[in-house]
Amino acid sequence: MARDKKKAPEAAPGAPLFMATYGDMVTLILCFFVLLFAMSSIDAQKFQKAVISLQHSLGVLKGGKTTEESSLTTPNAGEEGRDAGSSERIELDTRHVAHTIESYLRTEGLDKLINVTINQRGVAVSLSDQFLFNSGSAELKPDGQRVLYKIATLIRNDVPAVSVEGHTDSVPLRGGIYRDNWGLSASRAAAVATWLETSGLPSQKLQAVGYASTHPVVPNDSPEHRALNRRVELVFLSQYPKQ
Repeated sequence: MARDKKKAPEAAPGAPLFMATYGDMVTLILCFFVLLFAMSSIDAQKFQKAVISLQHSLGVLKGGKTTEESSLTTPNAGEEGRDAGSSERIELDTRHVAHTIESYLRTEGLDKLINVTINQRGVAVSLSDQFLFNSGSAELKPDGQRVLYKIATLIRNDVPAVSVEGHTDSVPLRGGIYRDNWGLSASRAAAVATWLETSGLPSQKLQAVGYASTHPVVPNDSPEHRALNRRVELVFLSQYPKQ
């Protein structure tokens, strides 16, 4: 009987031929995106803000602590960017602050004399210089003191910071103790800021600046328009001013 021929072992089946092309394509795509990432630039500040926002949303703070642990272990610790022990950071509710001030002004019949607006900076309260001061003076009138005191007591716990800004018209000063409109506008802003501090607003929340005639609301082309430009604005800021 003839000896049976041994059958050669069958080779293990390999990957389909298209997989080689597919693997090359995936590798090229991966290299392409790695190259794009290497060429891109990351805004470190925005990236850090995003990380902090994510940590807070997950209840995680620095050092792996949760918000509950942080409140138990460091109740008086200052947040990043602030000195420890400073007052709690406040987010300005612009609608609430504007409504509170407008309601008071309507009650006093002053809503047509004092203008309240909401803008990108926060809530701006514009007071005429005739309501606050005598001509060429930086000494507050009693009526102005009363209104400023009431506004300060109404909102002192609701605002993070207040910018007191003095403005004049473009007419040069003639005589008096102030050399020019810069000195007058700055002195008036300082006088209002001092009174607000006396009325209970912390000094850390206050800043005073004089703009002279550089920020008119209307052209200085008539007595009526110049009267509108002579004013002091209280700007209740949405954020703490940069130091």
